Amino acid sequence: MSWNPALDPQCPTGDAVDSIDTLIIPRARDLGGFEVRRALPAPKRQMVGPFIFFDQMGPAEFLPTRGLDVRPHPHIGLATISYLYRGRMHHRDSLGTDKWIEPGAVNWMVAGNGITHSERTDDATQTDPMPFFGIQTWVALPKDHEDSAPEFIHAPKDALPEMDGEGKQVRLILGNAWGSRSPVPTASEMFYADAVLQPGAAIPLPEEHEDRGVYVVEGSVEVAGTGYDAGQMMVFRPGDRVSLRAGAQGARLMMLGGATLEGDRFIWWNFVASSRERIEEAKESWRRGDWENGQFQLPPGDNSEFIPLPER
Repeated sequence: MSWNPALDPQCPTGDAVDSIDTLIIPRARDLGGFEVRRALPAPKRQMVGPFIFFDQMGPAEFLPTRGLDVRPHPHIGLATISYLYRGRMHHRDSLGTDKWIEPGAVNWMVAGNGITHSERTDDATQTDPMPFFGIQTWVALPKDHEDSAPEFIHAPKDALPEMDGEGKQVRLILGNAWGSRSPVPTASEMFYADAVLQPGAAIPLPEEHEDRGVYVVEGSVEVAGTGYDAGQMMVFRPGDRVSLRAGAQGARLMMLGGATLEGDRFIWWNFVASSRERIEEAKESWRRGDWENGQFQLPPGDNSEFIPLPER
């Protein structure tokens, strides 16, 4: 897609920096040589629009046969999106999906009333160290979609809208923004975009969405003269016209948000729901392990092990 005039920046002045409602510094956790930084949920902010979970994975370098190895586990009430900058990841789920995710492409898995999946870097042909870096996000489903059947959609890199010009390259991963729309179907209005900015380039927040946030993946950005570095998430006040300008080294951003949901969500382990009862039912179903007739099944081709229910 050619350059879109809707991306022309309207830079704030004066006290417009007060448009930042919440600044989130993610919690870092070392998973044995592999660091994860969790921005959502945060103590002062559970969601940004429908986005309820946001993890930065890496950067890391995996040795052959020693990479990501997440055994089958369950989800309800959410949709997951895996988006990679470097490396690749093997997805299998209880629908029978067997798909690798590679940089710039989208794996969109809708859990609905229950799905099980695994995520691994188990390519037997991998003989060299593999760099790995990406973002994994959960989107909470509206109440009228919590009981929907699970589904999986893969969108290759070249299927996603791109806007390129004036020092910025933007790929729209989900939803609608700046006059474009992603082909990936979603149950509520949202936007999720990968933006790469050259030094000094500016980009406005989309004005059509109620809730808007920005995570700085690499480099830094300025809002009204105040700088924000990699590893920080800014959540902005609804309705304010705001632009972000890249610092001296440029910036890579994940921009996200959308309509707020009809009430808060409960989140426990891998489950998201509008009621505690749904969480308890999912916990009991996974504990029973009735893979033939129960709420959850294990992924075909990856059903010899699974992650047990946490004892908490």
